[in-house]
Amino acid sequence: MTVKTEGSVSARAARSSGKGPVRAGTVGQLSRADRMARGKDARAVAPLESHAEFVPARKRDPVGLLLEQAKTRVPELVPVRHGRMLVSAFTFYRGAALPMAADLATTPASGLRVQLCGDAHLSNFGAFASPERSLVFDVNDFDETLPGPFEWDVKRLAASMTVAGRDNGFTAKDCRKITLAAGEGYRTAMRGFADQTFMDVWYTHVDIQSALAEFRSEMKTKNYKEAQKMLGKAHTSDTMKAVGKLTTVVDGQRRIISQPPLIVPVEEIFAGVQADAIYALIRTVLGKYRRTLQSDRRHLLEQFTMVQVARKVVGVGSVGTRAYVVLMDAGDGVEPLFLQAKEAQPSVLAEYAGRSQYNNQGERAVAGQHLMQAESDIFLGWTRVPNPLDGIDRDFYVRQLKDWKFSIPIELMIPQGMTLYARLCGATLARAHARSGDRIALAAYLGGSDKFDQAIADFAETYADQNERDYAALQTAVKEGRAEVATEI
Repeated sequence: MTVKTEGSVSARAARSSGKGPVRAGTVGQLSRADRMARGKDARAVAPLESHAEFVPARKRDPVGLLLEQAKTRVPELVPVRHGRMLVSAFTFYRGAALPMAADLATTPASGLRVQLCGDAHLSNFGAFASPERSLVFDVNDFDETLPGPFEWDVKRLAASMTVAGRDNGFTAKDCRKITLAAGEGYRTAMRGFADQTFMDVWYTHVDIQSALAEFRSEMKTKNYKEAQKMLGKAHTSDTMKAVGKLTTVVDGQRRIISQPPLIVPVEEIFAGVQADAIYALIRTVLGKYRRTLQSDRRHLLEQFTMVQVARKVVGVGSVGTRAYVVLMDAGDGVEPLFLQAKEAQPSVLAEYAGRSQYNNQGERAVAGQHLMQAESDIFLGWTRVPNPLDGIDRDFYVRQLKDWKFSIPIELMIPQGMTLYARLCGATLARAHARSGDRIALAAYLGGSDKFDQAIADFAETYADQNERDYAALQTAVKEGRAEVATEI
């Protein structure tokens, strides 16, 4: 995948080492020895120990970046976003991908590029159904995906472990152990992938039951049974569960339950002509987006018709982007399907890692997801449509709302469990990076010692301190009236 990289931190680092940025399709032209040399040479540009470094820029203004970002969001939802970010230092971290992207651009970069998730914190990993109907574990959020320095994803993941551990009241020693597990999981998995064929790497996926069995010896019997119980529930977290939870029957017709501000039918937000315009918008989205699907999946989707549309508030960092849930049905109200159409805006990484090769941000997100995930939603696609309310062309991607989706409740985890989870996330991220980057060069760069793990853990502790200061800065901004906040019921 080729992107514009002129002027980016990683491009400058790569040029200073005498080698160009790693691009998909070029590594196969080099011998294994040359690729290993490339990785080892990168240590001269960014020594492993240098990844511990983080010095905040003098004119750094994280709140200013968040407020600038809010200008492209739905105005009445911006205070909801701030409210969610202010729940804890960890929820602030989840919403602060843009300030961290600006910070990461100032840190050492090896010049080894991959397809980045762009927001690889621990809550953006989870389990979901594969097309073959097995429960797999993978990265599951790609709003910010873009090619860039591999270190950025690893640092965002590692720092999230430290921030979450502190939020859970863990000791500094436990937080360090958890964060080291993430770095070690990434490094050792990448070294393993370097010894595999590219086809083997491409077909590798994490079956959640197999992963749980692998960790069985490190878990207490009680915790193992609880994990099995949660996975059992994941198999019921599908469209039918969403229908039961999010809809009711009114006058013989299934309707979406209004749960403001989380989910609100568009006819309750917009009156008359405006509501009709939103329905027309979603019909256009569905009509155009289906052209991006594989032919058999397009045929499957054509069996469903739209029943109702509601606006949905999603996540933390995404709050304020235009997101809609679409209730579909292939029968007389007995064959439901929930789709989610979500606005895709430019990645927070774009200013720092180089613009995407895709003009459509929905296509960028979908292409990145296909490249990083072992298996993706069969209804995943993208389109661009003009918004009838403001006349602005907006990019969307579409996927199923729920399909056995399951996320670990971070706030309920204990140190031992989070350590295992950190290792799993690190290894999963490595597999995602190995698909798009030069896994052999990356493995050679990372090496067999724990120098990289220790440096990343040092960075995570420093950045967790910075995150706490930024969290306090947003609290101050709200008190001073610079930022608005809304409390959800």
